[in-house]
Amino acid sequence: MTAKEFLSILQQAGILKLTKRHCFTMGDRWESVAEHSWRISLMAMLLSGEKEFKDLDTDKVIRMCLIHDIGESFTGDIPVFMKSSADSDTEDDLFMNWVRSFPEPQQSEWTSLLEEMGKLETKEAKLYKALDKMEALISHNESDISTWLPLEYDLQLTYGQKEMSEFETLKDIRSDIDDWTREKIAEAAK
Repeated sequence: MTAKEFLSILQQAGILKLTKRHCFTMGDRWESVAEHSWRISLMAMLLSGEKEFKDLDTDKVIRMCLIHDIGESFTGDIPVFMKSSADSDTEDDLFMNWVRSFPEPQQSEWTSLLEEMGKLETKEAKLYKALDKMEALISHNESDISTWLPLEYDLQLTYGQKEMSEFETLKDIRSDIDDWTREKIAEAAK
């Protein structure tokens, strides 16, 4: 990889630092896609030492987490409850076309990761997807409830349940997140 190729890839990915997500941080600031990707990568790293995940390639999971939303550097973030299949297809096409411009071996590695993530058949891909959804729940709970849309009160308690139910460790964490959500909603209702 040449220095120009390296810098070009980093500049495109760097757009994620400025790409706002549909969520606020604890400090009442729009969250960026880069912050979200960083934290799910950290989540994967933290879980790598857990017994349930010893047989997984957690390095691969971390890599999936790091690159999973780079397509949003082309399209911006569209909240899950607004994103159509056409939106997803556009994002995926732009992302894959960009990856095809990479030199080897990076092109092959990223293509392989993206294909595995898209199929969601391996434990690694399923874990990345569950963490992606879990981080969104955590971020929403950290944000001021005044930033929530009405539909998010129910969505916060249902989003990602299927994905997290694949892993005992995540089910336990999810239970605590749900308790946190219910407490947050009850406190706001007072």
